[in-house]
Amino acid sequence: MKVDVRDNNVEQALRVLKKRMQREGVFREMRLREHYEKPSVKRAREKAEGVRRVRKMARKKLERESGIAAPKKTISRAR
Repeated sequence: MKVDVRDNNVEQALRVLKKRMQREGVFREMRLREHYEKPSVKRAREKAEGVRRVRKMARKKLERESGIAAPKKTISRAR
């Protein structure tokens, strides 16, 4: 991955680099590789991620087709 530094503005180049790494999933992969993950746990995690992704796509598709936004979840604070 390459980021150009313009006008010696290193801070902006770092922000751009971090954003690109975030989009590519580098930080997520680093976090996953910190510790060994058993194959059975890995399969379960990937399956859960797939289910979550499919449900999200179905929800978005339904919102687009119906033109009605899904109800927002409200957090009630009981004290």
